[in-house]
Amino acid sequence: MVESEDFKSKITVYVVVCWILAAFGGLMFGYDIGISGGVTAMDDFLIKFFPEVYKRKLHAREDNYCKYDNQILQLFTSSLYLAALFASFVASKVCTKFGRKPTILVASSFFLAGAGISSGALNIWMLIIGRILLGIGVGFGNEAVPLFLSEIAPVQHRGAVNILFQLFVTIGIFFANLVNYGTAKLHPHGWRVSLALAGVPAIFLFIGSIVITETPTSLIERGNEVAGHKALKKIRGVEDVNAEYEQIKLASDIARQVKHPFKELMKRSSMPPLIIGVLLQVFQQFTGINAIMFYAPVLFQTVGFKNDASLLSSVITGTVNVFSTLVSIYAVDKVGRRKLLLQACVQMFISQSTIGGMLLVHLKATSNTLTTTQAGFVVFLVCLFVMAFAWSWGPLGWLIPSETFPLETRTAGFAFAVSSNMFFTFLIAQAFLSMMCHMRAYIFFFFAGWILVMGLFALFLLPETKGVPIDVMVERVWKKHPFWKRFMDD
Repeated sequence: MVESEDFKSKITVYVVVCWILAAFGGLMFGYDIGISGGVTAMDDFLIKFFPEVYKRKLHAREDNYCKYDNQILQLFTSSLYLAALFASFVASKVCTKFGRKPTILVASSFFLAGAGISSGALNIWMLIIGRILLGIGVGFGNEAVPLFLSEIAPVQHRGAVNILFQLFVTIGIFFANLVNYGTAKLHPHGWRVSLALAGVPAIFLFIGSIVITETPTSLIERGNEVAGHKALKKIRGVEDVNAEYEQIKLASDIARQVKHPFKELMKRSSMPPLIIGVLLQVFQQFTGINAIMFYAPVLFQTVGFKNDASLLSSVITGTVNVFSTLVSIYAVDKVGRRKLLLQACVQMFISQSTIGGMLLVHLKATSNTLTTTQAGFVVFLVCLFVMAFAWSWGPLGWLIPSETFPLETRTAGFAFAVSSNMFFTFLIAQAFLSMMCHMRAYIFFFFAGWILVMGLFALFLLPETKGVPIDVMVERVWKKHPFWKRFMDD
């Protein structure tokens, strides 16, 4: 067995440029997550597309938990994720057949088209068509970018490099919050500016998809062994890459024998990485993070901040998100994946339970909201929650599924992980405002209960993958895990 210590590499300017340009796929995704909640809170946007919601918002004795409960308004946000769900399976095929690089190019092209149509929308259906195109872009980008980063990264830095994707997601959310804070004052077309600026990260990703190299793994898997060897030398910055090349070649030879990766994925021996990959993405959504991030402006209005103050509060949470993700980049290859996940469960459980408890006691449906001190404490608790998520379930939900599948099922398995993320993001986005209306403060206890389940899952079922070469996961991780080894065929 080739040890990871035998893999020689040094970090070059070119490979760092490749990492950063590819990670713009995360910026694209993050900007969209951040922009939606702010745009749906803008009066000009509501007057044009959702006049009933606007009237309800103005109503003198409005229900604090129900003022934004509108299925079409929720469809504006969530249609993107439904499109991304289906697109990720198509992206999986494109990734395998044509490579990671062209898949990233397709992602940026769809995203550019979506930004153009949604920002120029004249009616609700143009708006939703724009969102669907953005969703296809997200599906392709979220499939290809984490795989690209995991395959191109040296084993000792794989966690940190892959988390660049999530770091850029958080930067995207942060910029979206800043943009919304500025455009809220641009009447009547501020919302158009917010939606149009989604094209900026897409342009960077488009340029990036031309500049970056294809991953050696993808080249070798598709039979371009000479080009693969050359690409490996280029990204590792050294001449002697034979040990790693032989390991990739061996994995590719096995992968080429599998003609139907989705069928292969249904075999008993493929279940451990599939179950882990899908559950990590499902749990990532059931932390309640998107509920907090999508609707942070709405949430802060609900607890008594006015429009501007609510967007400013979102900027505060966005800043926390970015800096806490940097903690993950530093810690993931040192302390490992499991410890970060377990620590975060404790912190998130306390935050969600306390937010729920405070709102239950102090925020009544139509009474005059919380005191400034209490509302400020809710913002602090939200920051505490975001901090824990950003160094754990946020980045690791993408990292672990991208590094644990063997090559023969990697794109297919990761497509299941991505589509699970999109489906449950869709579900939460579509249901959250209605859940908030009907469950009221109990929604935070609902998410706290899920966090407890996630902690037990990480404790008993999640293997540690720190420092394990990507192509020997089966031998070194799954076959040695006390629970999952019973699934592995010798």
